[in-house]
Amino acid sequence: MAIFSHSTAFTRVTAIAAQRAVHSAFTWMHNNPKSFMDRQAELVAIPAPPFGEEARSRWLAARFAEIGLANIHTDAVCNVIGFIPPAHLPADSTGPVVVLSAHLDTVFPAATVLNPRLTRDNGANRLAAPGACDNAAGVIGMLALAQAIIHARVKLAVPLVILGNVGEEGEGDLRGVRHFYEHRTLAGRIAAHIVLDGAGADSAVAQALGSLRFQVTITGPGGHSFTDSGTPNPIAAMAAALAAVARTPLPEKPSTTLNLGTIHGGTSVNSIPESATASIDFRSTSPDELLRLEVALHRAVEDAVDQTNAAAKQLALRNRGSLTYDITKIGDRPAAQLAGDSPILETLRAVDRHLGISTDLRLGSTDANIPIALGIPSLSMGAGGDGGGAHTLAEWYSDKNREIGLRRILLLTVAMTEWAAEQ
Repeated sequence: MAIFSHSTAFTRVTAIAAQRAVHSAFTWMHNNPKSFMDRQAELVAIPAPPFGEEARSRWLAARFAEIGLANIHTDAVCNVIGFIPPAHLPADSTGPVVVLSAHLDTVFPAATVLNPRLTRDNGANRLAAPGACDNAAGVIGMLALAQAIIHARVKLAVPLVILGNVGEEGEGDLRGVRHFYEHRTLAGRIAAHIVLDGAGADSAVAQALGSLRFQVTITGPGGHSFTDSGTPNPIAAMAAALAAVARTPLPEKPSTTLNLGTIHGGTSVNSIPESATASIDFRSTSPDELLRLEVALHRAVEDAVDQTNAAAKQLALRNRGSLTYDITKIGDRPAAQLAGDSPILETLRAVDRHLGISTDLRLGSTDANIPIALGIPSLSMGAGGDGGGAHTLAEWYSDKNREIGLRRILLLTVAMTEWAAEQ
C-alpha cells in the first residue's frame, strides 16, 4: 500500500489542479449556472416521497443518458447507477472504483404542492420549493460534476460510479445505499465514497451519528369501560413503559439522545382500547450506547406488560385475556467515525489548502453512515451554494458560490481515483 500523508495529498491535488482538462471542467461549470438551476427546478417539480421515488429515478436515468454515462441501469429499489470509465481501462475492468452519490428522496408526502419558483436575487439564481436544497442541490451538483468530467475529458485513474440513490430520509433508513452495498457485485471494489447532500462548501460529515428506531405495539382484548372494567389496558401499559424509558440515564459523552416520537391507540373515551402503538428514536455516536438503550426499551415494555396483566388478574370480575406486545426495529443507522488520518480527510485538507478555504468536520446522519461503518474512506458534503428552510415548505436554494463547492468536489474526486489506483 502506498504511503500517504498530507504533503503527498497536497502534491497530488496541486498537480491535478494544473491539468488542462481540469481547467476546462472548471470553465464549463462556470459558464453553465443557469442550465444547472433549470434542471434543479425541473427535478424538484417531481414528487419523491419516501418509498415513492420511481418518477424521479426515471428522470435521472434520462439525464444520465443525455450526459453520456456508460452502463446506466436502475436496480430493484430504484437506485440509478451509471459509470464514467477511464479511457485507459477496459470496460470489464475488475479493479477499484470510487463512488459519487446523492439521494433522490425528500421528506414531503406525494400530495405536497411543489410549485418551484426560480428568480434572480443579488446576482444569483434562487429556487424556492420543497426539496430545493435537500437534496436537489446534491443531485444537480452530482450531474454537473459528471457532465464536466465527461465534457472536459478529465483523466480518472479508476472508474467513477455515479449513484442516484433512494431512501435516505426518515423511515427510508438509508435503504438505497444499504441495498447498493449489500447487493451490488462491485461493492467489494469500492475504494472511496463521496456523498453530496444539500448546499454549502464549508463543512463535511466525517462522523456518522448512529440511530435505532422502534415501533412498539401492545394489544389486548379491549372492551366496554364499565361492564368490562378491570380488563388490561394497552394504553396504560404503554404509558408505563414509555415513562420507564424516559427515565433511562443518558451520558454526556458519548453524545446520546432518546425521543418518544409518537403514541396512538384506542377507539373512544368509553372503550378499553384493543391496542396502543408508539415510536421511539435513539441516537448516539456509540454503538454500545445504542445497544444499552435497546435493551432498556425491551425491559421496560416487558415489565409494564407483565405488571399490567398481573394487576388485571386481581381486579377483573372475569378473565377476558391478557396483553401481548411486539417491538419492531424500523430504523438502524450505524454509528462510526473516520480516522483522523483517513486518506479522504487528508485529501480534503489538501483541496482546502489549494482553494484557500476551510472545511469544518462535523457529526451527522447521512448516506455516508453505511460506507464509513464498513471502513471505506467516505464523506458527506454539500454541493456548493447556499440554502435554508430544509424539510419545510419554505425551503430554498441559491447558487451563489456554487462554483467553489463544485471545484472542491471535483478535485477531491479525481484525487481519490488516483489514490485508489495505488492501493
